[in-house]
Order: sequence, then structure tokens, then C-alpha cells
Amino acid sequence: MAITTCVFDAYGTLFDVAAAARRAAAEPGREALAATWPALAADWRDRQLQYTWLRAVTGEHTTFWTVTMDALDWAMERHHLDGDAELRERLLALYWQLDAYPEVPDMLAALRAAGKATAILSNGNPEMLDGAVRAAGIGEALDAVLSVESVGIFKPARAVYDLVGQRFGCTPSEVLFVSSNGWDAAAAAGYGFVTVWANRAGQPVERLPHRPAHVLADLSTLPELAA
Repeated sequence: MAITTCVFDAYGTLFDVAAAARRAAAEPGREALAATWPALAADWRDRQLQYTWLRAVTGEHTTFWTVTMDALDWAMERHHLDGDAELRERLLALYWQLDAYPEVPDMLAALRAAGKATAILSNGNPEMLDGAVRAAGIGEALDAVLSVESVGIFKPARAVYDLVGQRFGCTPSEVLFVSSNGWDAAAAAGYGFVTVWANRAGQPVERLPHRPAHVLADLSTLPELAA
């Protein structure tokens, strides 16, 4: 069946989750962060994802913003930066203004020109997603921004993927689902979506029951897969 709808994870897929730490580290007086920002950004992201999985399993849902703050606190303590309250506030403020990856605007424009519906499906709460979309200037290229907050559980719960069909009235086989998270792409494949793993970090394929249909290093050639 032809692809009618292209759905994207947000953080790490469209938006560069390392951008907040990278930008803060470049500011004057941030020598301690400059020495460790790549590791801090990686730990922040890893804990952020782990906390969503644990909360989904235990049924103790909270907003993605709370998870993001908790994960940053853990990462800052690990890197001996937990005493810097001003840095914490700066990093959190920058997280609302993450850079989109360079190829994203043209890729979304090409999909829209080809008549495809486009959407975000994210763990992010609506306020965070609205800020990220506005900061990246891609709002006009999206038909919908779907958040897990409407179902009260994080990915990879099937109720999250249900949101796509509910919004667009499409079958799973009509959806091209794109994520930079291998586990997300695998779960979406099991749901029935045609999946693309944006493997920006060159990682091995996850050892899970389902695998993505396509693996890309970035999203520049994605419109060809949706044609």
C-alpha cells in the first residue's frame, strides 16, 4: 500500500538533543562544561530515555519535562556540575530551543510538495514540542504534532502509535515512521508501520523481535522512500 503519512519522532530525529549542552559550552565562563559537554549530553539523553521506559513499565507517568529535568540533575551530578544552579537553568532553557538537523527543513518541504501528510509523534509534552517546532521554524511543514500526554504513557506503548491512525484515518501500512531510536523503530515496525531508523550514530541494530525496513545515516534521502 502506498505511503500517505510520514511521522517523525522529535528528539534526536528532527531536533539535535546535544545542541543545548554544545551551545552552553561555547558561552564565556563555561570552562568546566566545555571540558565535558559531549559526555554530559550523552548521559542526559540516556537517563532521559531510561526514565521514560521505567515510568511506562511501572505506570508512574509524568511529563517529559519532569523526566528531562531529572535526567539532567543525574548527569550534572555525575560530571561534578551539580552545584551550578545557573548552568542547570541555562541548559534547561536551551532545551526549549534545540536546533533542527540541517537537512530537516528541505526534507519536510519535499514531503509536503509530494502530497504526504507529515506529523511528529513524541514523548514530549505539548508545550515542549511547541517550543521546539517554533524555534526550528518547521511548523508550516507539519500537519500535526502528537504527544503521548493524550494517552498518559511513554513509547513504546501501542497506545502511543494508535494516535497516528486516530488523527489521520490511515492504516499502519500507509505510515512511514521515522525515529533515531532503534528501539522506537523496532516497536513501530511491530505495530505495523513501515519504519526508518535514522542511525545518526552508526550503532548496531537492536536485538529485538522486529527490525526497521530502512536504515539511513540522516534524513536527506527520506522523500525517496516515501515516494
